[in-house]
Amino acid sequence: GNSRSVPMGEIVTQVRKLVGNGYREIVLTGVDITSYGADLESAPRLGMLVQRLLKELPELARLRLSSIDQVEADADLMRAIADEPRLMPHLHISLQAGDDMILKRMKRRHLRADAIRFCEEARRLRPDIVFGADLIAGFPTETDAMFERSLEIVESCGLTWLHVFPFSPRKGTPAARMPQVPRAVAKERAARLRAKGETMVGRHLDLESGRTVEVVVESERIGRTPHFAEVELVAPSFAIGKLAEARVTGHDGRRLQGEVRP
Repeated sequence: GNSRSVPMGEIVTQVRKLVGNGYREIVLTGVDITSYGADLESAPRLGMLVQRLLKELPELARLRLSSIDQVEADADLMRAIADEPRLMPHLHISLQAGDDMILKRMKRRHLRADAIRFCEEARRLRPDIVFGADLIAGFPTETDAMFERSLEIVESCGLTWLHVFPFSPRKGTPAARMPQVPRAVAKERAARLRAKGETMVGRHLDLESGRTVEVVVESERIGRTPHFAEVELVAPSFAIGKLAEARVTGHDGRRLQGEVRP
């Protein structure tokens, strides 16, 4: 059905309760969180919600956003990215493809240039920000040249964390009636995108090596950095949900290794 937004006051109350129960990081999530508020009486935007949470809850250590539609990012959200250190420097964007014709056939609200421009502006405001993105390989009618533009946009946007999957038709949808890309081709393209993603992750992990980072402990031996990287902790077990300082000693290509500071 249509999007339904939880009123801001109720969200503040829920987050205050969670923080009071010891939660150090809160993630705002939903089907399309950048459309937040359009169905509410005063039509607040996501940026207003973010700013209100951080203002009214100074005890909230970390706030993170889930997948956003970058073309709908409002001015308050961009200001929060620039000015609020407790808003984590990690955004996962609903990109889907890097070719304009494929984006139009997907009925997306953005074009290739819009995505690149958003990433450039967010990085100007917050130089250490990292991006994740959803990418579909083998959407109907996708040619080799169209796919190459999706592969190229990983570098053009500076993407790190890729969520890649081959297109799979769903009965009754317009895309299922379009000329299909052979399944084997879609899988091969998805594998190439994943390989590119592994390269980008490795590049990011290289930059983190030797640094001291704050992690939120997600399991007995695993923490997560503000930039969304997992850290394998070499130390006595920590209480799940707590924040800890870890010195990064290296990585295995997928996650960091870190020694927790006493």
